[in-house]
Amino acid sequence: MHVQQMMTLHPQARGGPGQEILTRCVEAAYDCAQICIACADACLGEDDVVRLRQCIRLDLDCADICLATGSTATRRTGANTPTLIRLLETCATACATCAQECSMHAADHPHCRLCADACHRCEDLCRQALTMLQATVQ
Repeated sequence: MHVQQMMTLHPQARGGPGQEILTRCVEAAYDCAQICIACADACLGEDDVVRLRQCIRLDLDCADICLATGSTATRRTGANTPTLIRLLETCATACATCAQECSMHAADHPHCRLCADACHRCEDLCRQALTMLQATVQ
């Protein structure tokens, strides 16, 4: 909710094209980052942590990329559209990869199911924001 309020109040972003989708993407990226960090930590607490090694790695990679994407997309003064486009592409890929790995563990670990869901949502919103941005530069 605060992301939406801040982006709505920003003097250079108010009512701009794609503002709503970009705001939803930022919120999803921050949400996904938090859930991925929590999932990695929960995986470390599991008895079969060795089997979850790749899941932990992908959770942490995804979290870092989501944080960078959310931070960059939040900055609305000026424009760095080429970089934001690359970050959105990278974030969507990281989220898809993490979701795939977490889905393999979801039956045994509910935190992995929740993480996969958040990654799918973030991936979808990154792709929507990407489509919107690419349309504005063409």
